[in-house]
Amino acid sequence: MNQLALQVWVSGRVQGVWFRHSTLQQAEFLGVKGWVRNLDDGRVEALLQGEANAVRQLETWLSLGPELAKVADVEVVVLETSEAVDSFEVR
Repeated sequence: MNQLALQVWVSGRVQGVWFRHSTLQQAEFLGVKGWVRNLDDGRVEALLQGEANAVRQLETWLSLGPELAKVADVEVVVLETSEAVDSFEVR
């Protein structure tokens, strides 16, 4: 199975619109592990890891976000290694 780990930063109207909780739901549905958190500068940051196709699907979903969000930009870095996580959590 081809594994992939991404660090993602999402900007726009992404806080106060259920972005983190919706990301958790999507990650659990897709079987992606990692975490999502709000940043002080108004962005949302996420670590995504798992089967490459599922991680890419969640990355695509992050560019849209939940219904109330207005995503302006998504910055993605592919990680060679990532922290060990066995679930997806909101931080």
